[in-house]
Amino acid sequence: MTDTVNQGRFKNPVEAVLVGTKELIRVKPNTRPINDADQLTGKTCLITGANSGVGWGVAKLWAERGASLIMACRTLVPDRAAELRELSGNLNIKLYELDLGDFNKIDAFVTSLKVDGVKLDISLFNAGLGAAKAKKTALGFEELFQVNYLAKFYLVNRLLAEGVIPNKTIAGNRKDGDPVHRMMFTSSDSHRGAQPINTETLGVFYEYGAKGGIANYSYYKLVLNTFAMELSKRLNKEGDPVDVSVLPICPGPVNTNIIRNAPPLLRAVLGAIFKIGFQPPDKAAPPFLYLAAAEEVEGKTGLYMHMKTEKNMDDKCYDAEAGAALWARSVELLAGIGRKI
Repeated sequence: MTDTVNQGRFKNPVEAVLVGTKELIRVKPNTRPINDADQLTGKTCLITGANSGVGWGVAKLWAERGASLIMACRTLVPDRAAELRELSGNLNIKLYELDLGDFNKIDAFVTSLKVDGVKLDISLFNAGLGAAKAKKTALGFEELFQVNYLAKFYLVNRLLAEGVIPNKTIAGNRKDGDPVHRMMFTSSDSHRGAQPINTETLGVFYEYGAKGGIANYSYYKLVLNTFAMELSKRLNKEGDPVDVSVLPICPGPVNTNIIRNAPPLLRAVLGAIFKIGFQPPDKAAPPFLYLAAAEEVEGKTGLYMHMKTEKNMDDKCYDAEAGAALWARSVELLAGIGRKI
């Protein structure tokens, strides 16, 4: 197949970057700033993609606030964990290998956490990528789809099933009175305006270039947010206390290396805009601490944060029929590669 079959919010990467810059300038926070009371001492926290970009910015802030931190990274760079220990003065930082492009490594990661007796209080599923063109994985999926969505779907469900994320609904290992696990997904407000989810084409590989890459990025953020709402519904029965909090968050425009695979000229143009108009990862981190530590978030689920503003997502994310269909298709795709949840 050629050309993108998915439609996103933006026509091209430059438009997406310029809109992001404008939103950063116009942001109107409706949540309180973080304060000294927002601490994570005694909390075991997971961040995927913690060695760079948004993940690194959040990792530094959480470590400074006392978290026992698990950095899950595709490439093991021990010096990165050592650097974070030195910067934060926090010695409770461990590094685990996690490659969302390899389901065997996802299984190995979950097994390692379980063997080590890890019980997570807070998780941030942050690792992801942007794409300048289509790339087929060894499993036959388009890389953007596999890494930014399907691998996360599988990883989250494995962690829940094994009780690494304590819960009553699936593993049955969370007791009454235990703190509610707070699960976050790094999303993007670019999900707005993406086409409705087409489960028939979900997971189908097709060729695309830079325009298709930006369209697919926003489309799969819509998919991710829809999954988050369906997951929240399955874990938290209406009328019962919340079992696991599910909290998507868009950090806004951040100067990261997400454009590293773009063509040289486009990379130069976007890089200049990133440097001038986008916030550094450290500045993007406070809303993640707010969701992780704020007392007023305890026992809530389905909240969506755009930078420092709590608001609704695109209406399509809350479509019950779409959520159920997405879940069923995801399970089917996993079965096709010999995985089940």
